[in-house]
Amino acid sequence: MAVPRHKHTRSSVGQRRMHIFVTPVKLTTCQKCSAPVRPHTTCKKCGFYKGKEVINVLGKLNKKERKIKEQEIKETEKVGVSKIPN
Repeated sequence: MAVPRHKHTRSSVGQRRMHIFVTPVKLTTCQKCSAPVRPHTTCKKCGFYKGKEVINVLGKLNKKERKIKEQEIKETEKVGVSKIPN
């Protein structure tokens, strides 16, 4: 097994590690419900991507959960529409 010949100083170790860091996630807003989503992905809240429904979010919910989810979507659409100036 190889053994290093010289000690690496703190500055040389720090310079090597300078570019090793976690970048923050870039978020955009959903066009339909204005929820924060990652770019080029389907919205988990409403199931829309580029103005088209890709996932039926209400499909697997029971009647009570579906009613609550529909109310949430309506509220967020009202808020989202009022934010956009005409």
